[in-house]
Amino acid sequence: MGPEELFAGHPLALTVFVRVHSVLARLGPVDVRTTRSQVAFRRGRRFAYLWLPGQYLAKPAAEVVLSIALGRHEPSPRFKEVVRPSPRHWMHHLEINNPDDIDDEVVGWLREAAERSG
Repeated sequence: MGPEELFAGHPLALTVFVRVHSVLARLGPVDVRTTRSQVAFRRGRRFAYLWLPGQYLAKPAAEVVLSIALGRHEPSPRFKEVVRPSPRHWMHHLEINNPDDIDDEVVGWLREAAERSG
């Protein structure tokens, strides 16, 4: 399964995938892994994910969520939720409502996460 199959019927999600993948490809090699629930971007390890909250929630606030793994807590109010699954990792969940939400600030977070991953 590829991103096209996962995001079939979700044009915004597919557009966001293309934009995020393009941004990451400019930063260096990136591997894309697709499962039934998400698309993961990785280098040495996974550092960013795109997923459809509608798979889990009856009334999601956004069609697609970008989750970014950082080594620190980023206090930006743009994040819907920030969780700390382990002492060295903070997962930041950003609801995407428009492809333009992938702006310079988000690119900076993606760069930081990619560099940290390997």
